[in-house]
Amino acid sequence: MVWNGLRAYGLIVAMWTRSTMAYRASFAMMAFGNFVATAFDFLAILIMFSHIEALGGYSLSEVAFLYGLTGTAFGLAELFLGSMNRLGRRVRDGTLDTLLVRPVPVLAQVAADKFALRRFGRVVQGLLVLGYGLLTLDIDWTVVRLLMLPMMLLSGTAIFGAVFVLGGAFQFWAQDGSEVQNAFTYGGNTLLQYPPSVFGKELVRGVTFVVPLAFVNWIPALYVMGREVPLGLPEAVAFLPPVVAVVSCAVAGLAWRAGLRAYRSTGS
Repeated sequence: MVWNGLRAYGLIVAMWTRSTMAYRASFAMMAFGNFVATAFDFLAILIMFSHIEALGGYSLSEVAFLYGLTGTAFGLAELFLGSMNRLGRRVRDGTLDTLLVRPVPVLAQVAADKFALRRFGRVVQGLLVLGYGLLTLDIDWTVVRLLMLPMMLLSGTAIFGAVFVLGGAFQFWAQDGSEVQNAFTYGGNTLLQYPPSVFGKELVRGVTFVVPLAFVNWIPALYVMGREVPLGLPEAVAFLPPVVAVVSCAVAGLAWRAGLRAYRSTGS
């Protein structure tokens, strides 16, 4: 079942990619536009640091490291699952019914629907900022810390992906809940671009124990930088992002199945 879903997802993505690349100049301009639009987020941080030396006790290099990690992870999740926010429209107008009669998992069809390769611009922008942070940070690199970099990116992508799927599942009931989903996806990405010290403890607890976005970058990244893990948690939690990612994906899968079973079409 999983393999069939992945195969179907790959075929749909390939179809949309071929369609996109038929107009290469248009694709290049849209990808560059996506890159520039997301770069304004980091530009705002640079403007802040032109007036201050530290933000919440963190240097520009440390903030760039946090920004790059979440920007890259979120960019990959948006690239692969960003189409989930269109589900509410399909539920409202009944076009989801056409996906139900096909011998392909609905999740794969919804996730790959109108696959936008231009979103890769966000990934490139995140990687560039991450590279800057890594080059300018003074980190006591060990084998463990080096291995944590790909772990953080993969786990962060999976956690954001789970939030995208959870948001899609919510739209089976809300039918117009894309903005609620965006609050946790795009809003969560913006939140994680800044150090946890600039936010209240209640908010940090919320994104650690309720919606575990803190495991995308805050908790493991602070360990890599040699800083204390927030909320006085033990250092061992820095190695939990893969576990959190697996649990998040399992919860998202259950929510998706429940939402799909609850779907009753438009009734027309």
